[in-house]
Amino acid sequence: MKKVGLLGGTFDPPHLGHLFIAQEVQYRLGLDEVWFIPAYEAPHKAKSRTDAGIRLEMVQAAIADNKHFRMEPIEVDRLGKAYTFDTITLLQEMHPGTAFHFIIGADLVESLHTWYRIDELVDIVTFAGVGRPGYELKTTYPVTYVDIPELEISSSMIRERVEQGAPVHYLLKDEVSDIIKEQKLYAER
Repeated sequence: MKKVGLLGGTFDPPHLGHLFIAQEVQYRLGLDEVWFIPAYEAPHKAKSRTDAGIRLEMVQAAIADNKHFRMEPIEVDRLGKAYTFDTITLLQEMHPGTAFHFIIGADLVESLHTWYRIDELVDIVTFAGVGRPGYELKTTYPVTYVDIPELEISSSMIRERVEQGAPVHYLLKDEVSDIIKEQKLYAER
C-alpha cells in the first residue's frame, strides 16, 4: 500500500519551514510521497491575501526539486471553504489503496476537537502531529507524534518582513522569493 503524507495550508507564501516539516515526516514515517494541498479558503483562517493561482505557482516552485513532493490542487479546484473530511474522502475515492497521513502542527493538534466531522475523520486518516513553538501536542484524538526540530518560521512573519522591506532570503526558496517580487506580493496592505 502506498503511504502518502498530506500537508495542507494556505501557503501564503510557502517557506522553508513547510518544506522541512514535509521532509522530516516523509523520512521518519517512511512515506512514499508528501502532497502539498493549498487551500482555496481555509475554514480556520481569514481569507488569504494572495490569489489561489499565485499560491499554487509558489508551491510548485518551492517543491520542484524534490522527487518525493507533489502539489495536489484539489481544494483550490473545488473553490470555497475546504474541510479536511471532504478532501480526504475525495482523495480516497481518487486513489484507492493509498494510506493517507495528514500532517498538522501542534496548534492544529490542540484544536482537533473543533474540526468538522472529526470523529469520522480519525477513522479514515492518520494524523501526524509535529511540534510548533508555543504549543503542546495534546489532544484526546489519535495522533502519531513526529519529533522534529522546531523552526520558528511562519507565512505571516514572512509577509510582515516583506512589507517592512526586511530580508527573507534564508526563509524561502529563491524561486518563491522571485515570484513574490515579480507579483509585488505583501509590499502593501
